[in-house]
Amino acid sequence: MAKPDNRADNVPHLQKAIQNTLKKKHATEEYLEEFGDEIPTSEMETLLEKNERRQAAVEKFRSEVKDEAHS
Repeated sequence: MAKPDNRADNVPHLQKAIQNTLKKKHATEEYLEEFGDEIPTSEMETLLEKNERRQAAVEKFRSEVKDEAHS
């Protein structure tokens, strides 16, 4: 039997996801600032691409928070 859809706590979960994603993004930025000249270009590109995906995820999370707030 499927559980009923309880959306009451979606906003706090989304906000936590935003915070966690931003922490990872900032940690990667700090890592690149400190060690960017010591790591291979391919690793730097991978990390930059990952941060772009993180930023896109944060924007989607924020959009979901707005949708949930209007519900």
